[in-house]
Amino acid sequence: MNSETRGNLIKQGAIWAFIVVELLFFSIAGEYLSVSDKAFMDFDNMLLLLKQSAPIGIIALGMTIIMINGNIDLSVGATFALSAIVLLDSMTWPFMAGLGDWAIPLAWGLALLTGVVLGAINGLIVWKTGVDAFIVTLGSMLGYRGLVFMYNGEQPTSHLNWTLVDFAEAQFLGLHTATWFLLVAALLLWLLMTKTIHGRNAYAIGNNREAAVNAGIRVGPHFLWNFMLIGFLASLSAVVFYSESGSVNPNDGMLYELWAITAVVLGGTKLTGGYGSIVSTLGGVIAIQLLRKGLGHIGADTETVNLVIGLILIAVLFLDRQLNRKGKEELKI
Repeated sequence: MNSETRGNLIKQGAIWAFIVVELLFFSIAGEYLSVSDKAFMDFDNMLLLLKQSAPIGIIALGMTIIMINGNIDLSVGATFALSAIVLLDSMTWPFMAGLGDWAIPLAWGLALLTGVVLGAINGLIVWKTGVDAFIVTLGSMLGYRGLVFMYNGEQPTSHLNWTLVDFAEAQFLGLHTATWFLLVAALLLWLLMTKTIHGRNAYAIGNNREAAVNAGIRVGPHFLWNFMLIGFLASLSAVVFYSESGSVNPNDGMLYELWAITAVVLGGTKLTGGYGSIVSTLGGVIAIQLLRKGLGHIGADTETVNLVIGLILIAVLFLDRQLNRKGKEELKI
């Protein structure tokens, strides 16, 4: 095993070691500081944690691919909200109401198509104009959020379909529907990134875009497909969450892009592109949810939770930079 492979394994294993530390810490601390009679590592508690990880987790998986590519997408929260509105509102349309439960797959399709179209707009602009994805998606974040407010003013959009609710609350092999969506999405994207030419090209472009172009990789269309993919995943996250919730507010999904980026970075993906792991991002999502749930378990308020996660993120970025700097110095010797 060469030093690079060993280093990658250490990076990918670090987040899971951190999760073990979290579990041990909150289990022990909970014995003395818990505001609940329930043990932190209660089985049902852990299943619920996985379910609650799904909305951000599904988006974070797509963000991993975008960031490996050397890009970023700040519009996923607004895409999430707009797709949710399309999902719930479309089922109230007269012709849809007459379809009964057959309206559900059609409403899902419209919501998912919304995400794909919004992602395609981002991808086309990045491809055709050459403007940095950060600037493009910052603008689309504001624009798409404006569409959310235009759609229904500042009023919530609501439609509770009990067939959808039963589906969303169902369990199979002990896992909730949302958890299955997260795990299946993670498996498929892992296969995409590790077993296909598209995945190899994503790493190559993120590592050195100019070299990728010289190697004959069509960078523009590649960007387009990946932005469409993350748009689809943001919509899928909305479909999974609002099938059970049945009501979306115009501000829903705000800061989701920041939570997703935080999970991706905690999982070891480089902000500059060229390196990242779907499995490690899944660990990053679980780690954040454990922190939020664990700190709440011992009585911490929301502000404390956000402060702790922010400090941990800064520490991870600093450590990653130091390790990369050390690695470069070793290469020079």
